Amino acid sequence: MAVLETETHGQIFVMRMNRPESLNALNYEMRCAMAEAWTEFEASKDLEVAIFTGSGRGFCAGEDMKEALKDNTPGGRKLPMEDPFRTGKISKPIIGAINGFAMGGGFMLVEGTDLRVAADTAIFEVSEAKRWLLGGYNHGHIANVAYPVALEMAMGYRFTAKRFHEIGFLNRVVPAADLMDEAMKMAEHLMTLPPAARVNTLHIMRQMRPSITPAFDDLATRLHAHGDLSDLIESRAAFAEKRKPNFKGWLKPEDRYRLPQL
Repeated sequence: MAVLETETHGQIFVMRMNRPESLNALNYEMRCAMAEAWTEFEASKDLEVAIFTGSGRGFCAGEDMKEALKDNTPGGRKLPMEDPFRTGKISKPIIGAINGFAMGGGFMLVEGTDLRVAADTAIFEVSEAKRWLLGGYNHGHIANVAYPVALEMAMGYRFTAKRFHEIGFLNRVVPAADLMDEAMKMAEHLMTLPPAARVNTLHIMRQMRPSITPAFDDLATRLHAHGDLSDLIESRAAFAEKRKPNFKGWLKPEDRYRLPQL
């Protein structure tokens, strides 16, 4: 069984992550397949809109932590090729059809889409705070939500599709059975627009999205290393072994009060 399924409907490209037994966790094989498929989509002169979804109960559970533990590579092995979806180099609109759990790296895949429709049963979580030494500080900022909601996201709380629709993170919420029909309607609408209007409008709208300044990126880099790095593996081991983690926090207790500054 292929870990990634693709199909075309005229000028509409559908990509479906297909590891339902692991909630479509991002193992090395699937990440490579996705990089190749996105590259082909961007290069195609026939395809203009993509729908991105998952199979089974999950859209994507994020990092495959069992594989990361086995390879001792938190975050996963480096890919041998560029993934233009992850680097933001796809110039065509992408519609996220979120069919189920979107956690951690799976949430970041949703974040990379331009328009979003979710099943009413979908659950979302920014998981960095549970796995790294810094929570997902940037996601709420990029989503342009209020500080308390951005902090809630960064601290790893879960959100329902209904809540995310209410705060503007999702365009549509529909019964699970109607998900792909609604995503296809959105894609078909885009294809009714004059080609230049579709391309040019997407381009300027993307330029207007909130972004993190270089100063905050630098601070985040230092905070990612501010603590006992063994907690990165411990968080994954505890998850895989279904036990309470034994975190150490800092190599030196006084580092708790020596936070890097802007």
